[in-house]
Amino acid sequence: MRSAGSVLVLTGAGVSAESGIPTFRDALSGLWARYRPEDLATPEAFARQPDLVWRWYQWRRQIVDEAQPNPGHRALAALQRCLGGMMLVTQNVDGLHQRAGSTDVVELHGNLFDDCCSAAGCAQSAPTASLDQESPPPCPRCGAPLRPGVVWFGEPLPEAALERATQAAGSCDLVFSVGTSGLVYPAAELAWIAARSGAAVVEINPEPTPLTAAADFVFSQPGGVALPAILRALGPDPSDGADL
Repeated sequence: MRSAGSVLVLTGAGVSAESGIPTFRDALSGLWARYRPEDLATPEAFARQPDLVWRWYQWRRQIVDEAQPNPGHRALAALQRCLGGMMLVTQNVDGLHQRAGSTDVVELHGNLFDDCCSAAGCAQSAPTASLDQESPPPCPRCGAPLRPGVVWFGEPLPEAALERATQAAGSCDLVFSVGTSGLVYPAAELAWIAARSGAAVVEINPEPTPLTAAADFVFSQPGGVALPAILRALGPDPSDGADL
């Protein structure tokens, strides 16, 4: 890390899970126990039952609003401050990296607290609705229902975000894959692009993934354990990691 000219960090749902945010692999509970996340996170589901999908996302927003960045989030923010050439690319939509202090975060799957128009061709964005809003508000431009600004199943990733991430993967010296299963493409391809381009690969994940065998360094731990330890070993300004 000290000698790397550019560092790419890829984060997935495992990082958010350490803050108590359910992943899409977790069974839903309470009022949502009879649904699968896959049945509530598609354009088709929103077209059929916009109020139902909206209420589920409002429930998710409430969970995230009450969550706090964990030691892994804070360690990554501190690492970004002491490594000038570090880019953070996340599959998470909760904004916890930014709340921890990370800057210029590339969000491959959008952000849970952004709203945008559901009508094809409109793409109007709007201020985030209040958490007690029980149905999707109308688009201020065309009147169609607003939807959460996240990537649903069957939708492409934001072109600009994917392009930035892909370019960084092809040119970095070191890549970290943290808390991601390595199963969701095209995001999962980024670590492999970096590896094929000659970057050293570090995987941080409690469970093995398809990337494990190809990684140069493997930490079979949660990010909230491994990342603060790496930060301490790197030895930045002590004030950056004092609360980790």
